[in-house]
Amino acid sequence: MFKKLDPLLHSELRLAVMSVLVNCEEADFVYLRELTGATAGNLSVQIEKLSAAGYISVEKSFKGKKPHTKCRITTTGFKAFEEYIEALKTYFNR
Repeated sequence: MFKKLDPLLHSELRLAVMSVLVNCEEADFVYLRELTGATAGNLSVQIEKLSAAGYISVEKSFKGKKPHTKCRITTTGFKAFEEYIEALKTYFNR
């Protein structure tokens, strides 16, 4: 039986953001934008969705006069990511 894939993580950009955050302690907005190739507006929207779900924490500050946004995966987000990967595995080797 196939397991249901988390629709929040089944978006290419949100999955990319989560994949990056699983592998590093934190990532700033510019790094995530460069790595994913997303536009700033789209990335901002997707980060907000992940944050609203409790999958990531977002810390906003300023470096001089420039805004600086850092993202970290939460325990809830890490668990959701693991469950997504396990659900994805049920679609293979059938």
